Amino acid sequence: MELIPSSGGKFEVTVNEETIFSKKETGVFPKAEDIIAHLEGK
Repeated sequence: MELIPSSGGKFEVTVNEETIFSKKETGVFPKAEDIIAHLEGK
């Protein structure tokens, strides 16, 4: 896991160069359990 700082309120979760969540697109922060479920393939 690596945290890459950015600016402008951008918050994205990327796995193997694939964006699985973007606050810029949804307007909200993800719930931890939603990210974990995605990583587990649920």
